[in-house]
Amino acid sequence: MALLGLALLTAGCAAQGKPYERANAPSNAATIYVYRPYSFFGSLMHPTVHCGNESAVIEPGGYHAFVVPAGRVTCSASTETADLLDIDADPHVYYVRERMGWGLLVGRPELNPVDDDQAQSEIQSCCVQQP
Repeated sequence: MALLGLALLTAGCAAQGKPYERANAPSNAATIYVYRPYSFFGSLMHPTVHCGNESAVIEPGGYHAFVVPAGRVTCSASTETADLLDIDADPHVYYVRERMGWGLLVGRPELNPVDDDQAQSEIQSCCVQQP
């Protein structure tokens, strides 16, 4: 009974939306997938992620495809502190994993680049998040 209650309690915590599918991007643009695998830790925190001029809130179990012009792009997320990731973006696909780390008062977002193979295995369980 306790396990059923826990399952019902946590079922609403994961992102809702269409399962992962590759975005269509112009040939002169870069696509940066920022995804956040589900984790109960930090699941109540939803910092806004910015990449270039776009932004999106990515819930646990969600992802967003940022289609940006080729060139230097800064992605960031912040709570009590900010994490910045600079990408020299060619017209290519990039993957960034967001996770919540320990903070002084609240969790801190961490943005980490991930190679294609690892990202493909992790992002498959994520759902699209609209800005």
